[in-house]
Amino acid sequence: MGKFVISKRFTGDYQFNLKAINGQIILVSEGYSSKEGCKKGIESVVLNSQNDDKYERRSAKDGRYYFNLKASSGEIIGTSQMYESKNGMEIGIESVKMNASSAIIEDYTL
Repeated sequence: MGKFVISKRFTGDYQFNLKAINGQIILVSEGYSSKEGCKKGIESVVLNSQNDDKYERRSAKDGRYYFNLKASSGEIIGTSQMYESKNGMEIGIESVKMNASSAIIEDYTL
């Protein structure tokens, strides 16, 4: 089972990472000024992660690949790691789809 891990950045903002069963980070959120906002971001990932149209597939200047998961509003709610191939990126998207819907939440800001 995957998990969302809530933590605080050195700036004081909250963020979450979605981790796969093996512990690898598969999606990183933006920074949120409040914990409630961060939790709403997690809810948005769960809601939008199953819709393939919400994934924006991108390539970086160095030729590697990554994706953004977007909310219905078009706002980016999570960004992937960098992948060496398009196939690796597609596997990453499938991992988000598989892990987000049943992921537990671990809050390290308590």
